[in-house]
Amino acid sequence: MAVGIIFALILSAFSWGAEFIRDWIKPFGTIFINSLKLIAVPLILASLIKGVSDLGDLSKLSKMGSRTIFTFILTTFVAVSIGLICVNLIKPGATISEETRNNLLAGYAKEVTGRIELAQEQKEAGPLQAMEDIVPSNIFFAASDNTKMLQVIFFAIFFGISLILIPSANAKPVKDFFDGFNDVILKMIDLIMRAAPLGVFALMAALVVESPDSNLFSALAMYALTVLVGLFLMLGVYAGIVYFSSRTNVQTYFKAIAPAQLLAFSTSSSAATLPVTMECVENNLRVPKEIAGFVLPIGATINMDGTSLYQAVAAVFIAQAFGMDLSLEAQLMIILTATLASIGSAAVPGAGMVMLVIVLAQAGIPEAGLALIFAIDRPLDMCRTVVNVSGDAAVSVMMDKISK
Repeated sequence: MAVGIIFALILSAFSWGAEFIRDWIKPFGTIFINSLKLIAVPLILASLIKGVSDLGDLSKLSKMGSRTIFTFILTTFVAVSIGLICVNLIKPGATISEETRNNLLAGYAKEVTGRIELAQEQKEAGPLQAMEDIVPSNIFFAASDNTKMLQVIFFAIFFGISLILIPSANAKPVKDFFDGFNDVILKMIDLIMRAAPLGVFALMAALVVESPDSNLFSALAMYALTVLVGLFLMLGVYAGIVYFSSRTNVQTYFKAIAPAQLLAFSTSSSAATLPVTMECVENNLRVPKEIAGFVLPIGATINMDGTSLYQAVAAVFIAQAFGMDLSLEAQLMIILTATLASIGSAAVPGAGMVMLVIVLAQAGIPEAGLALIFAIDRPLDMCRTVVNVSGDAAVSVMMDKISK
């Protein structure tokens, strides 16, 4: 990461440097992310089917499933609340000048329009559309689209439950196949991660040369600081969850998941980081495979604490920048909307920005204000993905302890 940043800064001093990085360096970062995404769906299928079938008892599965989802929703609620407290205390929107606001609105008008159109489609859906979207009409189509990860999870859990319900003699060949399939996927992960230093180097170099003007960053520094403070506090919440549920100290917890956090930071994708998260949780935090294989894929899809915290901060920040005074009722609705929206966010880079449009519309905040935060969204996306995967790891540790 450090070498990638230094390399990009040096080449940026030359007129041809930025173009060279975009043409000859960035593709290696894209290939690395694509390689991780390539095995995300096979990993979820293998690990969830194996995890569910290994549980063997449907009552145990039901308990773990309900506890896991409830805990994820609870931590998301906490994250949004922390975000709102931070943004109301720091008031970063008061630092945006009229000139900076106009420059941002003009510079990112095209990108904002695209995100608003995507969000509009989701807003027009019926109240049960989210439930309808969970069940795929074609598992192969769902497996070919990383944004439909929840459908893949539904199929894997359904398959695993059915495997439990048939005679063990008939289930054994299928279970053996998925055990072997899971081992193959883990070996693929091992091979891909050997290229991680090169991939991360390329991603960081590309990020530096594609960043907007530094003057815009200075105008958004308080906003970024607010988000980072909130994210740091959420990491403290996770450390508390791990300590009180398993008596694992803070240093051990963060050291155990550091590889997953670093990869999450460089890829901005919970789904792409999932293979490494599972490896860290199983090997370093000693969570059994059947629990990690059940909790982590679900967490990578519905547990977006960092994203929901960012949505709350961003919504109030934009309102402050436009001189709007949000009532307590409006901010309470932001908590509810951001919690639900984060569950619907795809575990891929930039997905939270689309869901933010829904949060803004619900609170009556101008959607064009999205342009105010576009300039610094990618660096913050990297940070909030670190929080997302840290939360997944913490909840898996908690589920392991309370299921005993």
